[in-house]
Amino acid sequence: MPSASAREAALATTPAASLVFTTVLSHGPLTRAEIARRTRLSAAAVTKAVRPLMELGYVIEDPNQGTRSALGRPAIPVRVDGGKAFFVGVKVTGDEIIAVLADLCCRIRVVRHLALADRQPGAVLASIAELVLELLTEAEGFGAPVRGLGIAVSGDVDREDGVVRYSPFLQWRDVRLAEIIGAATGLPVTVDNDVRALTVAEQWFGAGVGLSSFALVTVGAGIGCGLVVHDRVVSGAHGVTGEIGHVSIDPLGPCCYCGNNGCVEAIAADPAILRGVREATGKPVATAAEALELARSGDLGAREVYARAGQAIGQAIGSVVNLFGPQRVIISGEGLAAYDLFAEGIRDAFAASAFGSAAQSDVMTRPLPFEEWARGAAATAIQSFIGSDTYEE
Repeated sequence: MPSASAREAALATTPAASLVFTTVLSHGPLTRAEIARRTRLSAAAVTKAVRPLMELGYVIEDPNQGTRSALGRPAIPVRVDGGKAFFVGVKVTGDEIIAVLADLCCRIRVVRHLALADRQPGAVLASIAELVLELLTEAEGFGAPVRGLGIAVSGDVDREDGVVRYSPFLQWRDVRLAEIIGAATGLPVTVDNDVRALTVAEQWFGAGVGLSSFALVTVGAGIGCGLVVHDRVVSGAHGVTGEIGHVSIDPLGPCCYCGNNGCVEAIAADPAILRGVREATGKPVATAAEALELARSGDLGAREVYARAGQAIGQAIGSVVNLFGPQRVIISGEGLAAYDLFAEGIRDAFAASAFGSAAQSDVMTRPLPFEEWARGAAATAIQSFIGSDTYEE
């Protein structure tokens, strides 16, 4: 008889089991009939997929949620047993590493923060390994194994090879992150772009649950965009997609670090706003918080910088809805702290640039702390573990 680990590996290659698992994970508890309706699988296919998941203990029946069917038989829902397995998620910023221990339902159980004194790959990777090993010790108290590790990094990330091709904030090039951290921790490692990782979490557990298409626009140190089209996270043929921060909206605008002029990121990202506020006011503001305080105090020059940033973001969102027509656009990121100063510019520029019915896309804000970005990394590890094919070129 094959070992439990061998059976789990086989399970991960079954598309129906992965589909059923992700459906129950996002929408459960669900009866088998409800699973069949949501997945469009036959009742027999659902039963075949659920049985091994239950044998392994990852899916359990929830009799407290049961109802009577039309024939008078109890319809007992099934749900994912979150405590059956654990995953570590790591988000790397330019200033710190945030690591979380999450259960199989991606509920955060433990959080750790570690400030970065050195952005060199060797130093950062050593710190990641240190945090992960600490969380592996924490996981022992929960009595279930850690099955995977997800790491989220900004920039051009090749998920398939586990390589950070280029991260502008960290100044990394061609860092074989999955290979190195996997050897240091002994865990299967999934490495992905941070915005795509957060998009996975929103698709399965957040504001994107139940939507076949949505866009996640993040504002802050950079401007990013994750896309879900036909229930799949779009990754791009070469691992790069949704880079709305590098859409040039003003050819005569400020120079962007990518080499072009007038990129959204060169106008609306935190460093650009900070630089613009200094130029507009002549005051030596040193941080985004100081720039925000100055604008809120009524300084017209600072407020104009934020208004221009809002217009750039709104124009970028208009381009997204024109190209992809998502049901919803979720705006998130640490830059939402200034949303009151952005809001009018975003709203007006979006209304002006969205074409026809594309303007009907639901635009909402969703503040998410960096712990949630680390949770997104954990979600990618869960995704790899269950073999869910939710990525599309």
